[in-house]
Amino acid sequence: MKITALAGGVGGAKLAQGFKEILSPKEFSVVVNTGDDFWHLGLYICPDLDTVVYTMAGIADPHTGWGINSDSFETLQEIANLGGPTWFKLGNKDIATHLERTRRIRLGERLTKIITDQSHMRRLNHPVLPMTDDYVHTYVQIENDEEIPFQEYFVKLKCTPKVKGFRFNNIERALPTEEAVESLLDCDAVVICPSNPYVSIDPILAFEGIREIITEKITISVSPIIQGKAIKGPLGKMFLEAGIEPNPLSITKHYQNLLDIIFIDEKDRMFYEPIHQSGIIPVVTDILIPDLKNRIRLASEIIEIIKLRI
Repeated sequence: MKITALAGGVGGAKLAQGFKEILSPKEFSVVVNTGDDFWHLGLYICPDLDTVVYTMAGIADPHTGWGINSDSFETLQEIANLGGPTWFKLGNKDIATHLERTRRIRLGERLTKIITDQSHMRRLNHPVLPMTDDYVHTYVQIENDEEIPFQEYFVKLKCTPKVKGFRFNNIERALPTEEAVESLLDCDAVVICPSNPYVSIDPILAFEGIREIITEKITISVSPIIQGKAIKGPLGKMFLEAGIEPNPLSITKHYQNLLDIIFIDEKDRMFYEPIHQSGIIPVVTDILIPDLKNRIRLASEIIEIIKLRI
């Protein structure tokens, strides 16, 4: 059995870690959003990729879900002393990741190769695959028809502007990586992690041909919403600003024609019947995965469902 996950940052990384603990590198890989990537302080930052790698490698900060555990911030403080921008928090160890990645990018190397090498250096052998080696950057459309880069919206402005839409810059000219496409073609099931559908999963699905591949697979989603609130991040706010109720039924509608099964939380059991009537199979369980034990538990439950379908 082979599973390919689609993931964004913290939520996707946690579930991917659960699969990694159960399945071998030949059985599990994860395709990661790169729409959040951006240049900052002369460095090429890949927030979602780094969060997935750090988490699966067991070195992520357990309190924030991002960054490296027990990192320090003397460099960031010195940048502040010099009058530089400090709104994007970079730890000293974390900066090493960005420095080495940027060096190799400037030499013309593929992002996929860089991420693979850095994963192996951290003793992580499961494939962590960027969705593309090209530059595709997510812009958030806010009031007054202004567009801002996603990380400025998410971190610098703390998600305060009202969202009107999203644009994935250069998506028409960019290509998914061969590795990502091969992983999707070769798998038995696709798992859409509990990541933000708008800014973490939609960029992956926006590439020509990706949706068509996924429709041929058993496709399972884990709801990123519990009791009307996002498990992590601004998704609930984004839904409300789009006039959509933040609940698991809305998630199934967002992934219309892709999903076979959705895992929803016990607290959202009231959505079981409407989801079932829509033609999607709901599985009710505890989808909160704050620690490794629960990540393994949820991944195991998903694997058992897939085994019954293949």
